[in-house]
Amino acid sequence: MDDSPKPDTDSDPADEGLMPGLGLDLPPASAPIATGQAYRVLARKYRPQTFAELIGQDAMVQTLGNAIRRERLAHAFLMTGVRGVGKTSTARLIAKALNCIGPDGQGGPTIAPCGVCEPCVAIAEGRHIDIIEMDAASHTGIDDVREITEAVRYAAVSARYKMYIIDEAHMLSKQAWNGLLKTLEEPPPHVKFLFATTEVNKVPITVLSRCQRFDLKRIPSELLASHFAEICVKEAVVAEPDALAMIADAAEGSVRDGLSILDQAIAHADLGGHSDDAGAAAVRAEQVRAMLGLSDRGSMRRLFAHLIAGDADAMLAGLDAQHGLGVDPQAVVRGLLAMVHAITLQKSAGRVRTVHGEEDRAALADWAQKLGNASLHRLWQLLLKGHDEIEQAPVPREACEMALLRVLYAATLPDPGTLARRMTEAPAHAAQPAPAATEQSGSQSEPAPAPEPEPSPPWDMADYSETVPEPSRAAGEIRTIRDIVDLLDAGGRLLLAGRVGADMRPVEIGQDRLTYQSATGRDDYVPLLREALADITGRRWQVERAEGQAMPSLAELDQMAQDAARDEILNHPLVKATKSAFPDAEIDWTAAETSPHEDDNLPTRSAKA
Repeated sequence: MDDSPKPDTDSDPADEGLMPGLGLDLPPASAPIATGQAYRVLARKYRPQTFAELIGQDAMVQTLGNAIRRERLAHAFLMTGVRGVGKTSTARLIAKALNCIGPDGQGGPTIAPCGVCEPCVAIAEGRHIDIIEMDAASHTGIDDVREITEAVRYAAVSARYKMYIIDEAHMLSKQAWNGLLKTLEEPPPHVKFLFATTEVNKVPITVLSRCQRFDLKRIPSELLASHFAEICVKEAVVAEPDALAMIADAAEGSVRDGLSILDQAIAHADLGGHSDDAGAAAVRAEQVRAMLGLSDRGSMRRLFAHLIAGDADAMLAGLDAQHGLGVDPQAVVRGLLAMVHAITLQKSAGRVRTVHGEEDRAALADWAQKLGNASLHRLWQLLLKGHDEIEQAPVPREACEMALLRVLYAATLPDPGTLARRMTEAPAHAAQPAPAATEQSGSQSEPAPAPEPEPSPPWDMADYSETVPEPSRAAGEIRTIRDIVDLLDAGGRLLLAGRVGADMRPVEIGQDRLTYQSATGRDDYVPLLREALADITGRRWQVERAEGQAMPSLAELDQMAQDAARDEILNHPLVKATKSAFPDAEIDWTAAETSPHEDDNLPTRSAKA
């Protein structure tokens, strides 16, 4: 399909006055302004006039083409999608396609209207009497719809179909929709309805069921950049590829938004100097970046490098430089978030959605090789939290500095799995008092000096989730379900470890083999468990259900231990004596656990009466 845009030489309906009532576009009574005296913005000048010029909606065009060729035309169409993807333009193109008669006047409906016959020209100029375009935002009531229901009884004057294009259809009132339902369900054969809306959830379901719906997609950034490059050639504008890529990213899939930004960039651009033609505009990446308030990609790369290297001074200096250039603190964090997102995509899928230049590509590939998955996800969460804090902070700059310093020093913190493992593997004597504190002596002992803090290391280039498990377990010495849970914890599969511990009752654990019974009946995690064990141990595991005698799950074992501890407390002589003296007393099991008590005869778990 030829997606090259062509200038719209016809007058745009938005240029003309609107006929009172249903909003019929008519040409002005006065003579048109001479070419060159009135500037038309790019979004209107390059509005698509054929389906070939409608970019990014190939599936819809193919569906409409097949329906026209097979004469299976619906009586009502609904176009929905975000702003600027071509909803109203599609409705006008459908009106052209169904009413085109060809250059010789003998043609029928076609997906490629000629654009030269009287119906095509009149529709393009917004003056066809049988194509009624109504703005639902200003015609919302039942009286406006009543005019339509009365007019549909009369045949078209000169066109093949009388067509009603209702833009911003979600603005119609409930009474207006109800008044249109019967006509919409069984319209006369010469009438077609075309609805365009950005909020399809506000359209009644009874209306949606009567329409053929087309969900127009956002336009990919690469296609938008190519489209803008073709327009720059037609406008005699020289534009750097990076500048067009920035504009396409800022457009967020909307052609109209992108063309409006491109219009602004051309007005902001230098004249001459960067072009072969004297006086031609030159759209440069630096100017577009300044115009949009974006951070420089090179500065973002340097700032990110300082961040993961643990260099606080260089990171703060880079942040000061961004502030001096007028970059918003939130924009800085958004740039770092985009960097982390791009690195994660590069590492996980081998592709990057947004890259500006070879330096960017090389840096992202290098970081994707060095940084681990867990580190990247922790960076993302910390930066995302910092972004929200900056939005609510009274002084955004200071909040940005504190957020980035927190990200920098977070490299010293272990991940939750490592922290849990260290807590469980702590030596038993760690909780015992030091000998110097228990000895009674006449002289007071000197306090032990505080240990020197270790320097802040950079972000771990060898990810926690990618560290090799303990050699004994990796070699196949896995004997219990707790060994498997600990192995998953060490590998960063915390959620999966929790589900295994809560549900899996082991029947047999052997060499790369695990048979089990489900305690909850919800064992849909088993495929993920096979994959995780294979990734961690480097061997393929067989995990399947089995009959026979099964051991309790870890959650059941913990519950049994908790019940035993409660029974021990209830059977303690002191607790029994208290209950006998105060029969109505109840034990508060939510009380916090105590440290070792001075009296070894008291319960080890506190209970408040």
